[in-house]
Amino acid sequence: MPGDPGDAPALPPPGEALVRRSSGEQAALYIRRLIFDGRLRQGDRVPQDEIARALGVSRIPVREALLSLEREGWVTIRPHRGAFIGSLDEAAVRDHYTLYGLVFGFAARRATERRTPELTERLAGLCAALEGTDDPAEVARLTRESDRLILENANSPRLRTVLRAMVGVVPGNFFALVPGSIEAVRDGRRAIHEAIADGDPDRAAGAYARMLRRQGDLVARLFEERGLFATPA
Repeated sequence: MPGDPGDAPALPPPGEALVRRSSGEQAALYIRRLIFDGRLRQGDRVPQDEIARALGVSRIPVREALLSLEREGWVTIRPHRGAFIGSLDEAAVRDHYTLYGLVFGFAARRATERRTPELTERLAGLCAALEGTDDPAEVARLTRESDRLILENANSPRLRTVLRAMVGVVPGNFFALVPGSIEAVRDGRRAIHEAIADGDPDRAAGAYARMLRRQGDLVARLFEERGLFATPA
């Protein structure tokens, strides 16, 4: 039955995705991965002791992670009973990527208004590099570099604060786990970088929003295929 910790299979090792993170961040990412992999489903009790042992940490970072995950809607904490996996909602997943698109779209707008020849040249180089690779790790690196340049040129400390509060819903390399994501990011980055080079802030913001909505559609489809969304009662 859901929530019964007896006879639970051994948890998998944490893997390389947790390197260079705080203990609480490690635990939160690990629990998201257990949900993503279907090892923990709606209504299951979170096995805090087993997770602490798998990560080689005390229960304190695991509790910190659960508080963070409760705020994000992944788990429900019931006093004196423990933490339980909540229901994943398709609309919430799509909203997550829509919000990311709005925030990064704002950054693209500001970066376009403040663009320099160096920025447009470097973004063009990143776009060409994206066209030339199918390696998920390299695609992730190039995408991060593009975001970094745009945020740097947007020059808005408030934007960075907002983005730090937003957490990805796919635990691991997005481009390795989500089918169709590499093609989506290539198309999206091409449109974003061209709009910035043309000095069109509205088009740059719109291209970011469309790219993130497309990514949200891909994630929602993947979650549906994995049976991660709650089924109607």
